Amino acid sequence: MARPRNNSKIQIPPRVKGFNPQGYYAKPSKVINLNVEEFEVIRLLDYENLSQLEASKIMEISRPSLTRIYDRARKKIAQALIEAHPIRIEGGKIVYDEHWYQCGKCKSHFSNTDGEEVTNCALCLSPDILKVEEEK
Repeated sequence: MARPRNNSKIQIPPRVKGFNPQGYYAKPSKVINLNVEEFEVIRLLDYENLSQLEASKIMEISRPSLTRIYDRARKKIAQALIEAHPIRIEGGKIVYDEHWYQCGKCKSHFSNTDGEEVTNCALCLSPDILKVEEEK
């Protein structure tokens, strides 16, 4: 029996919930789901250009686990690009590094670093805010 997976620590929530292909061959019926942890691995390794060891320490997972997540993410992205499928970024076994919020009005993401209760958006001051962990 395999042991249960640990949560992956995420520094920053994704700014988007997915991507849609454009063109004649786009197939909106089949959606490729990319977990938030897979998105974070792509961000750390390919965008931030960190080593696998550095990224695994940030996410608080083993390096072999990070390699497996990275391989899954690359295959999903390749399939979506080659077969013209939309990508949705959601789910996964994750925990955020800080408490993150999203504004319902301007859709900005912001964190609470001073420990006080958040009642308004940091950008537009709207009271319509939602904890990212509670997003559906």
